[in-house]
Amino acid sequence: MLTKRAKYDLGQVVRHRKHPFRGVVFDVDPEFSNSDEWYMAIPEDSRPSKHQPFYHLLAENETDYYVAYVSEQNLVPDDTGEPVDHPDVHDLFGDFEDGRYPLQVQLN
Repeated sequence: MLTKRAKYDLGQVVRHRKHPFRGVVFDVDPEFSNSDEWYMAIPEDSRPSKHQPFYHLLAENETDYYVAYVSEQNLVPDDTGEPVDHPDVHDLFGDFEDGRYPLQVQLN
């Protein structure tokens, strides 16, 4: 059995490699676990492999807050040292400290 380890942790702030948004990791799927319709909507030339961790993010860009589902290959650590302003952050996490958010609730 092949065991995969996620590169990013719950509470870690990351940003998308290609698109202008960043977010806080609040859940991780060891492999793709979304709908085929969602997956096929990604242009084929930029469609990531399903066989890698996928991250659920409380995401933000310059104008919006939303939940994003992103492959590991499309994420990089956010090195701004700035907190994320997503309004749901404090439903799951404590105060931003040392570049990350401590988990405040138990997730499955």
